[in-house]
Amino acid sequence: MATSDARSGRRTLALGVDYGTSSVRALVVDTATGEEIATATWTYSHGTDGVIVDARDPNLARQHPADYVEGFEKSVRAAVQAASQVPGCSADAIVGIGVDTTGSTPLPVDHRGTPLGLLPEFQETPDAMAWLWKDHTSWSEAAEITRRAAERGEPYLAKCGGAYSSEWYWSKILHCSRINPKVAGTAASWVELCDWVPGWLTGNTDPGSMARSICAAGHKAMYNPQWGGLPSEAFLQELGLPASYRRLYTKAVPSDRRAGSLREEIARRVGLTPGIPVAVGAFDAHMGAVGSGIRPGTLVKIMGTSTCDCMVWPMDQRLEDIPGVCGIVPESIMPGMYGIEAGQSAVGDIFNWFAARFATGGPSGGSAEDAHRRLTEEASGLKPGESGLVALDWNNGNRTVLVDPRLTGLLIGQTLATSAAEVYLALIEATAFGALKIIERIEQYGVKVAEIVNCGGIAEKSPLVMQVYADVTGRPMKVSRSSQTCALGAAIFGAVVGGAHTSVSAAQAAMTGVKSTVYTPRPDAVATYRRLFALYSRLHDAFGVRGCTGSLDDVMKQLIDLRETVRRGALA
Repeated sequence: MATSDARSGRRTLALGVDYGTSSVRALVVDTATGEEIATATWTYSHGTDGVIVDARDPNLARQHPADYVEGFEKSVRAAVQAASQVPGCSADAIVGIGVDTTGSTPLPVDHRGTPLGLLPEFQETPDAMAWLWKDHTSWSEAAEITRRAAERGEPYLAKCGGAYSSEWYWSKILHCSRINPKVAGTAASWVELCDWVPGWLTGNTDPGSMARSICAAGHKAMYNPQWGGLPSEAFLQELGLPASYRRLYTKAVPSDRRAGSLREEIARRVGLTPGIPVAVGAFDAHMGAVGSGIRPGTLVKIMGTSTCDCMVWPMDQRLEDIPGVCGIVPESIMPGMYGIEAGQSAVGDIFNWFAARFATGGPSGGSAEDAHRRLTEEASGLKPGESGLVALDWNNGNRTVLVDPRLTGLLIGQTLATSAAEVYLALIEATAFGALKIIERIEQYGVKVAEIVNCGGIAEKSPLVMQVYADVTGRPMKVSRSSQTCALGAAIFGAVVGGAHTSVSAAQAAMTGVKSTVYTPRPDAVATYRRLFALYSRLHDAFGVRGCTGSLDDVMKQLIDLRETVRRGALA
C-alpha cells in the first residue's frame, strides 16, 4: 500500500528516468495515485538528434556517453525543482528511483567501469561510444552467431526466436573486436546502458560487481539461468571473442531489486536526498509495458520510432518457445512471470522518412510536422483499399517474425495518379499488417491476446494510426492513461524498492490505467483489410522467407480489382 499521508497532505513520490533515442526524461510521480507531478526533458547534445551517424554507413548509430551524465543531471534537477513547487510535494518525499534506457545499447568500459567515450583518447571515436539499439553494423556477426549456434546444437537461440540480431549485445561486441582492435583491447568489459546508469548513480560501476538487468541479459545477451547464465566460454571462444569478454558476468536480476543507494555527489547536484534506493534498470519498452498495466493476456505495444510488443506469462505454467520473437525471459518484465518481447524495427521512422523526404517543400512548403498534419488529414478521408497500394514495412529491416536486418521496404500498386496521402496510408497499413503478423505468431504458440494496450507518441497523437490498427487486427485498441509510460514504469520500480508498494502488481493497481477513448474495429474496413492482409502475407513470405515458392503475377491485378470494388462502393 502506498504511504502518502492524506491527513498531512504530504505525498510519497517516486522518480522515473527514461533514456530515449534522442533525449532523457525525468518524471516525478505520486505513488498512491500515479498522478504525474512534474516532468522535464533534456535533448542530447551530440550527433544529429542525439545520434552519431556516418553518411558512409547507414547502419551506424552511436551515442556519446557524456550525454547520459549531463542528461540525468539536467532533467532530474529541473523535474525535482518543479515538483517542489507543488503543494504537498518536496524533494525529500521521493523514496525511490527507477531507470529505463534504450537497448540493446552496450558501452565499452575500462576496468573501473568508465565508458571509453569519456576518456580523452577516445572522445572522437564512434566505436568507443555507446552502440545504440538501432546500430546494424554487426549484421554479418549476427548471422554468424545464429549459424554457429545452430551448427553446435546450442540451446541459446530457442529463447530468442531462433535467430540472433544485429541490434543485440554479442554481435556488436564481436563486430567491434574485429574492426577496432584498439577499442577492443582497451575495453575491460561491455555494459548495457540500463546497467551502467544505476551503477553510476550508486557508485558501483565496477563491471564485475555492478547489478546486471535480466531484462537486458536475457533478451539481448542469451542469458538464461537454465544453462548457467551467459553462453559458454567454448561457444564465445569459437566466435573469436577475446578471453576477457567470455565471462563478463555470472548473475542477472529483475528490476524490483535494489542496485544500490544514490550517492551524495549526484544527489547534491540534482537536489535529492542522498541514499535514496535505486532500482536495477531495464529497457524502456519493458518498463513502458509495466507503466501500461501489463498482465497475462494483455499485449502492450510501445509505439514510437520502432515498436516493441510485450506480453507476460506466469512462470508456473508451461510456455512453448516462439520462433521469431525477440526473447522469452524469466522476470524480464514482471517478477514471477516470463517476459515475451517482439516488435518492428521501424514504424514512426517510416512515417517520418516519407513526410520529411517526399512530402515537404514544393508549392505548399512547410516542415515535416506540417507534412504529417496534411498527410494525416488527407489520408483520413481515404477508404481502405481505395489507393490500390500495399507496402512492406521493412525500411529498417525486420525484427519480428523474420529477424532479418537485410530486408528493405517495398511499395506495390502505384500509378501516375497515386497521391502522397495514399502512400502515407499504405505505409501505416503496412506497419499494422506487420503488427498482425506478430499477434498471429504469438497466438499460434498458445499465448492468447485478450486485449491490446498502446502507448508512446504515436498512440497519443495519431487517431488515424490507432483506427487503422483496430481495423487491420480486428481488435479494439486501448491507449495507456499515461503519456510517459516508460518513465512511469521506471517510477513504479522506484516505488517498490523505496517501500511505497510491496510489489510491482500492487504499484500498477494504484498507478496505471487506460484512457476512456477506445478505437473499435469497423466491420466493413475489417473485411477489406482481410483481403489486403492476404496480399501482404504473400509478399511477406515471397521476399522474406527463404525457399518460398509461388507466383506473384496476380498481386497487382488483385490490388486494382480491390481498388475498383471499393470505389464503386461495394466495400468499405
